[in-house]
Amino acid sequence: MRMTDKACDISVSGIRILDESTINKIAAGEVIERPASVVKELLDNSIDAHATDIRVEIEGSGAKNITVIDNGTGMSHKDASLAFQKHATSKISTIEDLNRVMTLGFRGEALASIASVAKVEMITRQEKDISGTKVLVDSSGLKNISSAGSAVGTSISVKDLFYTTPARRKYLKSMRTELAHITDVVTRHAISHPDISFTLISEGKVIIRSPTSHDLLDAIVHLYGADVARLLIPLEFRSDPVSISGYISKPELSRSGNDLQAFFINNRSISSKLIGNAVRLGYYTLLPKGRYPAAFLKFTIDPMNVDVNVHPTKKEVRLSHEKEIGSAIITAVEQALASTILVPGARIKKRDSAVQSTIFSSGESVSPAEEKDAETPEGSYPDDDKLFLIAGKEESKNTVLETREAYHYPPKDTQRRLKRSERLQLQHDTQDHPERTPLNTDDIKIYGQFADLYLIIETEGKIVMIDQHAAHERVMYEEVLRMKELSWQELITPVTLDLSTKEKAIMGDYIPSLEKMGFAISEFGPNSYVVTTIPSIFGKLEDTDVIHDIISDLLSQGRVKEDTEVYDRLCSTMACRAAIKAGAVCDPEQMRELIRQLMLCENPYTCPHGRPTMISFTKDQLGRMFGRTG
Repeated sequence: MRMTDKACDISVSGIRILDESTINKIAAGEVIERPASVVKELLDNSIDAHATDIRVEIEGSGAKNITVIDNGTGMSHKDASLAFQKHATSKISTIEDLNRVMTLGFRGEALASIASVAKVEMITRQEKDISGTKVLVDSSGLKNISSAGSAVGTSISVKDLFYTTPARRKYLKSMRTELAHITDVVTRHAISHPDISFTLISEGKVIIRSPTSHDLLDAIVHLYGADVARLLIPLEFRSDPVSISGYISKPELSRSGNDLQAFFINNRSISSKLIGNAVRLGYYTLLPKGRYPAAFLKFTIDPMNVDVNVHPTKKEVRLSHEKEIGSAIITAVEQALASTILVPGARIKKRDSAVQSTIFSSGESVSPAEEKDAETPEGSYPDDDKLFLIAGKEESKNTVLETREAYHYPPKDTQRRLKRSERLQLQHDTQDHPERTPLNTDDIKIYGQFADLYLIIETEGKIVMIDQHAAHERVMYEEVLRMKELSWQELITPVTLDLSTKEKAIMGDYIPSLEKMGFAISEFGPNSYVVTTIPSIFGKLEDTDVIHDIISDLLSQGRVKEDTEVYDRLCSTMACRAAIKAGAVCDPEQMRELIRQLMLCENPYTCPHGRPTMISFTKDQLGRMFGRTG
């Protein structure tokens, strides 16, 4: 069929070529996502310019002004006039250069993207030049270029970010959240380049000051605090595809998220699930499920085996030998842990993964057969990871050894937690549901408990397995939600929380909600807070680490959008910490009481995090599992 003249008429086409300004703003959206993106791109340029002192000053959490000043090599008048043109770069010349790029920047997009969504002023001077160059540029292009007095290096001020795209500015998060992201960017650059001095100032207040050092551990001390650095162990490993150096934490230092992890490939901060998973696998059973170690690791890989041109932000990379590199990371972590005395003193810090210890002298004889035949309990450390409690480095004849196995919470602890939730249910049932009567659980047949975690019962012709922690977590969650006012209790000894700079930036958003829940929290030093009261729902607090975990659980998830989400997250976190634990021994009466309380819940079928509290099997389903036909 021949096309008609009308079909060839381009005047009725729905496709149009976008103008240059619109193209630039769309492209900028890939590179400049938020104020922290501007800081990241400018820091990359400063580092590539061989700066040894970089100062970042921000106002309005970066939306109002971002100024980055460095003492790098600076630019000539001609280079400064070209710097804001799209795809203008001094880092590469041909496509082949991408295979060996070692600079942080190379795409030539950063300055052009920033200028398309903000007003930019740059002052720069090279050491050989008598005067510097001042460049003014905005979304319409180059406004002015002139000579100016300047120190050697470059100063770039970015004002009114996203003034050309109001929708982007509208969807920025709170000022504290944006500041937290900027803090995280500066922190990661400081960790990857400890030989450079970094300073971050917000509204005239110093947030980060990391002095020049050639020791990575010094940078970690300044940025994450001495308490984190004290629990780190060095890691060095070399193989064909990768060389690894840095620090990982002892098992006693872990978080519910990966906020204490920073990975760098050829000094570039990157995000990689492969590396994170490999580090976690290296700990094997030394960490409980859902906990992540601290890790500050640098990887040196042949640039030919790393594709850094995956995304405009350059944070994601592709590796050509993923399997080999993953195996190398696991081996490196295992070797670092195996060669370290994991507990250097007699004081053993309690952790989420509760363990019970058996202390004995190395002089006590244990037959090789007994050692070989002894089974390692689930959740315990392998024999190779026995902990040595010795004062010095040399192992003496009477060295005290400690083996660990999964801790079993005593029935008294279980009873105390059940009584607390029972009192809450009775109180709220009287207030909110006066017509509700206690459930009769006599028709439920209880078979027992499996692995000190699952209850096995029979009801209505079905076998039901109940996760005791998830079940009690649901009970506590609903009771906390019903509480009009949470009572509080004062701690005999206040608990000090040492936070990273990013965590402190987020903390301010949570304090009002935490105070409503019964926590009394106040600043105590540059990066510390002190907790003096806690909600009475926890009863007698035997382990103050629960306070650290609640706060770190909240902060590791970052800022949430609504106050209701803050409250709900607090309720679910508190319920989790106050509930019966996995590994808690329950007698038949305690099992029956837990089931009774669970059945009184409005939603007894899932925990606050969405996990099922129970799974049932009918007789027919069990028959099919066993291959029965009738």
